[in-house]
Amino acid sequence: MDLFSNQELPQEILPLSARFCPSSLEEIVGQEHLTAPGKILDRSLASDQLFSAIFFGPPGCGKTALARIFAKKSQAVFSEINAASATVDDLRQAIATAKERLAYKQVRTILFVDEIHHFNRRQQDALLPDVERGIITLIGNTTENPYFSIIAPLLSRVQLFEFKPLSSSALISIMQRSLNNQEQGLGDKQVNCSAEALQHLATLAAGDARRALNSLEIGVCSTPADKNGVIQFDLSAAEESIQKKMIRYDRSGDEHFNVISAFIKSMRGSAPSATLYWLAKMINAGEDPRFIARRIAICAAEDVGNADPQALTVAAAAFDLTEKIGLPEARIILAQAALYIATANKSNSVIIGIDKALADVKNGEDLEVPAHLKDTHRPFADKSYKYPHDFADNFVNQDYLPEHKSYYHPSNNGFEKQIKKRLTDLWLRKKDQRKNED
Repeated sequence: MDLFSNQELPQEILPLSARFCPSSLEEIVGQEHLTAPGKILDRSLASDQLFSAIFFGPPGCGKTALARIFAKKSQAVFSEINAASATVDDLRQAIATAKERLAYKQVRTILFVDEIHHFNRRQQDALLPDVERGIITLIGNTTENPYFSIIAPLLSRVQLFEFKPLSSSALISIMQRSLNNQEQGLGDKQVNCSAEALQHLATLAAGDARRALNSLEIGVCSTPADKNGVIQFDLSAAEESIQKKMIRYDRSGDEHFNVISAFIKSMRGSAPSATLYWLAKMINAGEDPRFIARRIAICAAEDVGNADPQALTVAAAAFDLTEKIGLPEARIILAQAALYIATANKSNSVIIGIDKALADVKNGEDLEVPAHLKDTHRPFADKSYKYPHDFADNFVNQDYLPEHKSYYHPSNNGFEKQIKKRLTDLWLRKKDQRKNED
């Protein structure tokens, strides 16, 4: 499969983003940490010393464009496979051809695997020996975090290069160049493009040059020229050409974990406005509302705890009602519960306590149940247990562990402050009782 098969098509039928794809390293913007003079990819390209690599980052930031530039500059033969549709047999055939080319012509092969995260473990395993021996130079392209989507043995055989989403200024620069380019861009048209229009497209493209260029083309080509033959592309035309901002959110990918992490940390950090924004982003992207409700409930127990015991009740009610009602109405229920958590008094004493106790148990702290706490429905059972309700304040001096352990330490926040005072008073009374007994 030829990497440049799309360039054999007539230029006029290709979208602007395909026609105006960067053809040199200097034309790639926003990735200077990789492509600037003296940086590793610039040095590699200049010396034709290629190595297996995976380019990862959001859509429309230059990953495929850079692979095409390598194809033009390198003495190696480029072969392309799209991981979304390729089979193991396709992969084996490409590698077999590469072996023959190397053996009989002493020509290297660069295998470009687009959307490599679609390869399953078996397909990725098939790449290992030939990448290891240098039969092929692998360049993988993915929008996913490779640490989640690529197997460890393959990661150890490649270099990872992270591409950043393009800034608004970078997108504006790309669009302005396309307006001036007569061969691949829109320079054959007379366009009066306002700064506000370009800024609007850049903002809503969310770092994606492909989306920005295609929206520009739609807007320019659909706007009639005035009596002087000039296309007036203003903010109004730009707003019509890109209706909704593309949200970078993949329910099964890296951004999914980033957004839910931001949501939880915003609730924990008592930031209600941020909490609502990240909640809105998940709802807008089609996240399962039950997943959101579960995270709210966990946050209620982990980060609020007994500082406000009502928080867990609110979260439980929100989860139940979300299941019964569903979206879009459930958005209000989720928002109320999330805001309750975000604005509640905070304490992590519960999670610290249980995790400390679990660590002791897992590390071999096998304490025996004190005799007076054991089941009394057996012969010769210890009958010395004291029933707390028979004593003042429902408390009596007795041990509940065979040795001293301290796991729960109430904070001074919210209701937990009262809990701390009550337990402190009881513990002090316990010491006084012991002194009197002595």
